[in-house]
Amino acid sequence: MAQPDLAAHALSLGFTDARICRADEAWEAGERLAQFVADKQHATMVWMQDTLERRKHPTAMWEDARSAVVVALNYGPDDDPLESLNHRSNANISVYARNADYHDLMKKRLKRLAREFAQQTGEGVKVFVDTAPLMEKPLAAKAGMGWQGKHTNLVSREHGSWLFLGVMLTTASLEPDASEIDHCGSCTACLDICPTKAFPEPYRIDAAKCISYLTIEHKGPIAREFRRPMGNRIYGCDDCLAVCPWNKFATKTAEVAFHPRPELRGPLLADLAELDDAGFRQVFTASPIKRIGRDRFVRNVLIAIGNSDDLSLLPVVRMRLDDESALVRGMAVWALQQLSPEEFSSLSARRLAEETDSDVCAEWRGATG
Repeated sequence: MAQPDLAAHALSLGFTDARICRADEAWEAGERLAQFVADKQHATMVWMQDTLERRKHPTAMWEDARSAVVVALNYGPDDDPLESLNHRSNANISVYARNADYHDLMKKRLKRLAREFAQQTGEGVKVFVDTAPLMEKPLAAKAGMGWQGKHTNLVSREHGSWLFLGVMLTTASLEPDASEIDHCGSCTACLDICPTKAFPEPYRIDAAKCISYLTIEHKGPIAREFRRPMGNRIYGCDDCLAVCPWNKFATKTAEVAFHPRPELRGPLLADLAELDDAGFRQVFTASPIKRIGRDRFVRNVLIAIGNSDDLSLLPVVRMRLDDESALVRGMAVWALQQLSPEEFSSLSARRLAEETDSDVCAEWRGATG
């Protein structure tokens, strides 16, 4: 396959965009990542520290790599993803997780692109879709697909902030596309809207304060200071993406696989809080949400319930006070305290005497907030 056909072939396979950059040149992204880890802004994601040296440069993953073919899929929503934040008895789920797991779809297409390229050129290839220590966003910026905005995510003039990324590394020395410049200008909309003020400065994020990190990556109880700002966000947070002015130029996603499933377009918190492990796995089969497991998911749901001011949700909160998972019990205690301080006070002494988990006991002793 001649190089001029490579991007066109990627588009014919269903990708929204495809660009090329050198993978064997020096770049600054590695040092920025090292500083991010040194400042401990990766929170509990120890894998970032453990794989730092492999992440710092594409050739650290594969020393024979000469070029990177970066592909993208647009997943722009067909409505305002922040509108459901106004319906506090319903759950707000990040746009990317409202249907199928994008990893599976992208990897299937990317493998085909790589296989056919290798067959026709004899060059070596390897593919990556967010599952290996490779920095896709800096590569996409280097390839001219967009730039890393002040919210640290990729921004495209054609697709806004709504792009899934994948990379094919190859031993072929391909002609690179021109890189893109930063078009954020003086805009700080993405920084200003962050509910937990997770950006210490433009282009830097403190993961420990990010709602996406807290609801997806963080395994334990979520610190009290972040619970109220979470609102009804139970999986991820789209605020900084959704407010980006460049989204006005983005087309809506054409991928049926990324159109929201009806049951995940603002599902009721009460229904989600009732899920046991089997029910959770059934509802979220083939969904990226499945990877956090039922207990972390219901933890998030109970925080949203505590923020809802909806007293009709008290029965499901009471049910979760006796959940097998201490993580769930603890958040049920907090939700009870928010919805009914009187009931919380009346139960706390007896429940403290019966509880064996230290984190749950701390919730029963917890101050309001």
